[in-house]
Amino acid sequence: MRFPALARRRWGAFALAATVVFAAAASGCSSNSNGSNSPKASDTGPVTLSWWHNRDQDPAKGVWQSVADAYTKAHPNVTFKISPTQNEALKTKVPVALQSSDPPSIFQQWGGGAEATQAQSGKLMDMTDTVKPWISSLGNSAALWQANGKQYGIPYDLHVVGFWYRTDLFTQAGISAPPKTLDDFNADIAKLKTAGITPIAVGSKDKWPDAFWWSYFSLRECSQDTIKSMVKDLKMTDPCWVKAGQDLATFLGSKPFQNAFLGTPAQQGAGSSAGLVANGKAAMELQGDWDLPTMIPLATDKNYASKLGWFPFPDITGAPGTPGAALGGGDGFSCSSKAGPSCPDFLKYLSSTEVQTKLVQTSTATLPANPAAISAITDPTLKVVQTYLSGAPFIQLYYDQALPTAVGNALNDAIANFFAGQGSPQGIVDAFAKAVSNQ
Repeated sequence: MRFPALARRRWGAFALAATVVFAAAASGCSSNSNGSNSPKASDTGPVTLSWWHNRDQDPAKGVWQSVADAYTKAHPNVTFKISPTQNEALKTKVPVALQSSDPPSIFQQWGGGAEATQAQSGKLMDMTDTVKPWISSLGNSAALWQANGKQYGIPYDLHVVGFWYRTDLFTQAGISAPPKTLDDFNADIAKLKTAGITPIAVGSKDKWPDAFWWSYFSLRECSQDTIKSMVKDLKMTDPCWVKAGQDLATFLGSKPFQNAFLGTPAQQGAGSSAGLVANGKAAMELQGDWDLPTMIPLATDKNYASKLGWFPFPDITGAPGTPGAALGGGDGFSCSSKAGPSCPDFLKYLSSTEVQTKLVQTSTATLPANPAAISAITDPTLKVVQTYLSGAPFIQLYYDQALPTAVGNALNDAIANFFAGQGSPQGIVDAFAKAVSNQ
């Protein structure tokens, strides 16, 4: 398969981050399509695949069901028992299930160090040999779902974190264009406040949205080599990590968030941070590209998408970080070691151009893992996000996914405590070091 130039750069940016995330670079597999010449599942008897995913609301919930139904139609011996589960609950549910004697056949997987931690349990299927004939159709992005050079997961979409903002509220506050620098950003926040508009919504109840802020300040204050070294060696010795916390402290001091933000969820209900932006109650939110479809069931104004824009996290003038460096990752699925060959065959089907196109057209996926489906993106704002993703010089996998699970969780907890007024910039670094030493 031939990839457009933008697509090749898109995968390369992710692969650069993947090289330090417990993953080897994507192997040089021969190119092959996901079409009718692909091998069929070799399960001969009846098979029931239990499938856990995080799309618990329509339309995505129904789309996943239709994908499973289509696969069953082509493979009558394979049926599905699907358990749609809200994202935060699923993140708690999966690790427990993997330690049990009855893990799900297929489950949501975000790759990186968290996947490597799961692989150590022996509960993940090593799909390396099975997927060799077709994995190259996804480009180097599949490397993010490798651990120790083995393929334990398959992505179906990719993500990048940036600001979703209400163009109508920006105009109301006299802001004519998105900010490019942190100084511009702070000035725009002041304009929004003057206009009586809540500048930013954040879902601090779920902790991980807080981590986006510290992570981005670290991407601006730390060089690319320093970040790669930290993920590889698990050491935060460079002063840039404390400087990131100091920048965050200054920013929090400007009080840019909604009232009671510490108790606000990210994606659950109209009062969530996503719901506040969707309904015009806040001007912007630092979130992944998934925020656009997440808002569908939360918005009372069904024309909300036409009022949204997107811009990347602003650069900090003179800071040593790579300008335009981004935070991102993706969604995928893993198979349990007990699942059998129908599971990776189903994941091959999910990766096909046909299914990937359907996922984009129904807002079940925003930025498809298969570059052949990029042309299905029609939303103008998502096209802006895709262009940025394609041209980003460096995309760092979310730290809580790039790092070993216990270390990533400890870092998220320390940042969340910092948002709550506890701890210090040095305390975040110390919490990371303590978690590393306790492994």
